[in-house]
Amino acid sequence: MRLLSLFDGISCGMLAIQRAGIPVENYDAFEIDKYAVTVSKNNFPDIVHHGNVFDGDFTKFKGYDLLLGGSPCTYWSIAKRGRETTSDGVGVKLFMEYVRALYESECKYFLYENNYSIHKNIKAFISEQLGVEPIMINSALVSGQQRKRCYWTNIPNITQPEDKCIKLEDVLEKGISVNAEQTGKSRTLKAQYSNTSLANAARKDNLAATMVAEPIRIGQFGNGGLGERIYSVHGKSVSLKANGGGGGAKTGLYKLDLPDGDYIIRKLTPVEAERLQTLPDNYTEGISNTQRYKCIGNGWTVDVITHILKGLK
Repeated sequence: MRLLSLFDGISCGMLAIQRAGIPVENYDAFEIDKYAVTVSKNNFPDIVHHGNVFDGDFTKFKGYDLLLGGSPCTYWSIAKRGRETTSDGVGVKLFMEYVRALYESECKYFLYENNYSIHKNIKAFISEQLGVEPIMINSALVSGQQRKRCYWTNIPNITQPEDKCIKLEDVLEKGISVNAEQTGKSRTLKAQYSNTSLANAARKDNLAATMVAEPIRIGQFGNGGLGERIYSVHGKSVSLKANGGGGGAKTGLYKLDLPDGDYIIRKLTPVEAERLQTLPDNYTEGISNTQRYKCIGNGWTVDVITHILKGLK
């Protein structure tokens, strides 16, 4: 199979097509983030990189089989004040490069991904351009992370993946140090709770068995802003974000149970973030941790893409 990938990131598409058991003859990628390209080249040196989508002559790829892509949702994100909700903004200009690639390359199949929370007007515009309605799949079905995404594709017979019932605790690295010295800006923080707070947290943890597709918030630092929320390891992670702090909720703070009943709060390691995206351990090594978190958050949940691509077989 010959693949053309726009906004390729760290080449999660290549991982997915391999996991789907489909041989790859050519994989051509367009990506401008130098750190993402570094990760891609470290793992797949045979991928051919072409740079900026706006400079692409996609007629060169006529006869290719599959077009992959998920244009940046930065301009459409519900977290962005004054986000774009109409078809005349920067977000749509980026998306239309995907549409241009589809028509110029004449790929038989396509798969386009974007955030579930984008405005209904944008979703309708994408559906109109691609001629199909989106399928919403939550990564929580195949990973320890709640991550709702829309997928527009003409690959046939797409169903919801089976729930693997993976929780955050299932992806945590063993033996991560929680020494008292590791406080403040480093990996661990110690949170102080009243007995009442601990009791409430325990009750919320007990709901995990019936809330396997949900993060379980058990506390907070400060005022409880996005970077100050704490989630139980017995539920799901919140969606990973593409920022330097790593993890969902900006810094990805989670509870570790200790024998004395205390709570140690730390952010996810890069490897744990990779596991939440169903990437191989240390897939993104070779760049700084800040850039690793960013690249992982910008990437796809590989096993969701694999599930969809299996329809090609």
